[in-house]
Parts: sequence; C-alpha cells; structure tokens
Amino acid sequence: MRGLVYGGPGNRSWTEIPDPAIQDPRDAVIRVDAVTICGTDLHILGGDVPETAAGRVLGHEAVGTVIETGGGVAGLVAGDRVLASCISACGICRFCREGVYGQCLGGGGWILGHLVDGVQSEYARIPFADLSTYKLPEQVSDESAVLLADILPTSYEVGVLNGRVQPGDTVVIVGAGPIGLAAVLAARLYSPAHIVVIDKAESRLQAAKMFGADTTIVAGGEDPREVLLALTGGLGADVAMEAVGTPQTFELCASLVRPGGRIANIGVHGKPATLHLEDLWIRNVTITTGLVDTFSTPKLLDMLVADRLDLSHMITHRFPLEDFMPAYDVFADPVRTGALKVVLSR
Repeated sequence: MRGLVYGGPGNRSWTEIPDPAIQDPRDAVIRVDAVTICGTDLHILGGDVPETAAGRVLGHEAVGTVIETGGGVAGLVAGDRVLASCISACGICRFCREGVYGQCLGGGGWILGHLVDGVQSEYARIPFADLSTYKLPEQVSDESAVLLADILPTSYEVGVLNGRVQPGDTVVIVGAGPIGLAAVLAARLYSPAHIVVIDKAESRLQAAKMFGADTTIVAGGEDPREVLLALTGGLGADVAMEAVGTPQTFELCASLVRPGGRIANIGVHGKPATLHLEDLWIRNVTITTGLVDTFSTPKLLDMLVADRLDLSHMITHRFPLEDFMPAYDVFADPVRTGALKVVLSR
C-alpha cells in the first residue's frame, strides 16, 4: 500500500510502505476512507516536533472501515464504520482513569503520526481500538466526521473550556486556520458578546465571519489592541485564544487580554515565547496550555447528529486519496489557495 512518509524536516513522500498488521490484541486495522491534513503535520515537517522520526507515516485524523480486529477488541467488528481519534487511550493508567487521555502513560496519548505510524495511508493500524474509535451513525458523512477527530475537540477543550468562555465575554482568537475557525464555532455555543478573529489571510477572515465572528482584523494592518480596547471600553478581551503556535501570536494574546482574563494556548509551539511576567503578574491573568484529551468527542458527535454544529463550510478542497503531495501544497499555502480544511477520500 501507499502512505505519506515523513523523511525529515521539509521532506515528505507518497510512497510504498508495508501493509499494517495487528501487533497487539487491542489493535484494529482500518481501511482509510477519508483523511485530512492538520497544522500539526506542518509543524512536524518544519522540524518543530523532534520526537517524530524520519520514516514515520503522518496523520492523526481519519474515518475508516474496520478490516480486522485483535483478540482483545470487544466493541468492533469487521465492516464497522468508525472515526479514528487523534488521541489513543489505554484506559487503565492514572491519567486515563481521570479522563486525561492525552497524557496516557500506557502507550497512548498523541501517538498516531507522531510516535507510531499514522493514518495518511490506504490502511492504518489503530492501537487501543475500543477506546480510540467511535462508531458513526449513518446520517453523519465521512467529511463531517473527520473534523471531529481533532480540530473540534481541540478547540472546544483546549480553547473554550480551558479559557472558561462565559455568556457575555469578549473572545479574541488569534489565527483563523481550521483550529481557530473551530474555536469560533465552539465559543458561540456559550453566547459570548463579541468574537474577534485576527489573521493575515483575508480569505480566512472571510471564513471567520461566515462561522460567526463579529469582528475581524488583518494582521499587520490596524492595531488589534486599539480595536479590542475600543470594543470593550478600555478593558481588553476576557479570553484570548492562541491558535497558530508562534512566539509572536502568543505574545499578541498576552497584550490583548484584560485584567482577570484568560489566555488559552491551543497552537503547537516549536520555539520559545517570551512570557512577560513583569506585565502579567499584577493583572491576575490566567494562562492555560494543553494537549486535547478528546473526552468531548461523543458530545460533539451528538451535537453534529442533532444539527447543532454546521461544519459545511470548513472543507474547501477535496482530493483523491492518492493526491497527498498536491494536497499538502495547497494546505500549506492558505494565503495563495484560500485553503481551510483539505480532505482526501477514496
């Protein structure tokens, strides 16, 4: 079969790789039916995730059909249509028992496309399959479901819940990529007074308005701080979400948050950012970071089934499964292509 293989920083190829096989009784093998590319994959290719070794198949967001299960898998059979979560969970360790699956000590956590081969391939092995997949109702499309593998639970848990978004809050989201746009959707569930989105790509800011942002700001144009202060009577944002993963965007969030406000860092960082404690300590600012745990995936799936989440505008580009190389080129250059989420399907 073929898969998208990481060859070291800046190097990727769609190439022949061995077929996956059951390695543990709790494994399943799926045929990948729909898969997408994440900003985290670009961070890996940029050398920001040194734990990922050359030769690794990338990808951690897929919908597939179960082909084979190990003897220890109780809840799945061949033919089941499933969402493969970006987080794997052993279900036994201290963190899994607390619902903090991203910090699994039993061989799980974020491993797909990171520490073990991922799902940007024709077939994939899914460890801890009972706890790391979700059976999909017929009325949920592959394209909608694949967005629940990572970006929706990440923005909801690491952005909205960690940021403690409340009714009437002013929320600023720095970065209007898929995670930032998903954060707009998730924040709206809590009825904030204002959602402000900052990005350098006009196409993504237009998408942010479509998803429910009240105000958009072009990075490098008008001063975001002046806009936030004017909007909030000189106070600043209640919640600032960082959805890019660069020192500049984190420091921008710190400059926009009000006294007593919250900075929720969602982005994947590969370089240090300056933490201006000399400014922040006296302002009672709370800073949270986090890797998604995906405990919210069943709830988000229920909301999708009930038509409470509209994901129809998130996917801008579609490719056949074998076209991973051009799909990466499109996704990596959103200013030129207008790409939000790119999905590849059989």
